[in-house]
Amino acid sequence: MGLHFILQHLDKSGTYVRLLFVDFSSAFNTIIPTLLQTKLTQLSVPSSICQWITSFLTDRHQLVKLGKFKSNSRTTSTGAPQGCVLSPLLFSLYTNDCTSTDPSVKLLKFADDTTVIGLILDGDESAYRQEIEQLAAWCSRNNLELNTLKTVEMIVDFRRYTPALPPLTIMNSTVPTVESFRFLGTTISQDLKWDTHIDATIKKAQQRLYFLWQLRKFNLPQELLIHFYSAVIESVLCTSITVWFGSATKSDMRRLQRTVRTAERIIGAPLPTLQEKGSENHSGPLTSRPYPF
Repeated sequence: MGLHFILQHLDKSGTYVRLLFVDFSSAFNTIIPTLLQTKLTQLSVPSSICQWITSFLTDRHQLVKLGKFKSNSRTTSTGAPQGCVLSPLLFSLYTNDCTSTDPSVKLLKFADDTTVIGLILDGDESAYRQEIEQLAAWCSRNNLELNTLKTVEMIVDFRRYTPALPPLTIMNSTVPTVESFRFLGTTISQDLKWDTHIDATIKKAQQRLYFLWQLRKFNLPQELLIHFYSAVIESVLCTSITVWFGSATKSDMRRLQRTVRTAERIIGAPLPTLQEKGSENHSGPLTSRPYPF
């Protein structure tokens, strides 16, 4: 969805995009149960469930165990337990009222991963910067701390003449700019090409081919080898394929397909091509404009 907003906006002349990848300090550990209960009530969650969640998050006993040694037990009434399947949902509900009020600024949230997309037209960044200030103020009111050391910004600008853009400042700290960023398992580059993402994907898949070789040496049945390939290797090759498949170059697709052919030789059976997997999931081009990717 975020890429769709970006490409759709860049179809217009005199436009560019600023993306802020927000990092929170210990996001799940800062949830205030009483504040969460108020938010849940506003979302019409039944009072019994609200009370159960508040009880679950308060007066929790914690200790640290290292081998046979244990620390003293402490009681905490802040945050959601790390590793709990309920914690991402609770955090999403906790931040539900953090929204953008300007249509030119998109706020994308996935658990504690937050991205602010500023769709800039004719160099007017006022709405984008105002939304960033409102985000910082919202975090302050809700006991969330923005980690300015890990929060970064990326600028996507395809204009022929690109003047130097003023840096973004959050809480008196200048936000560094990056050329690429790994977001939800996908590496996004400021030129909107997928070379960096595909390089990382191929490297990760090739490392897992070693285990496929080892299983073949132990004479694992072909059917199980195919299951292993599908679960461990193909899942890597097809990660977010609906995002990058339509824009990948032929050279990139050949490099990816070589990994599939290597797996075929190890297993001794034909495997679905990435073109077939991509065609199953890709619904068509995101934009008609011939971007350089």
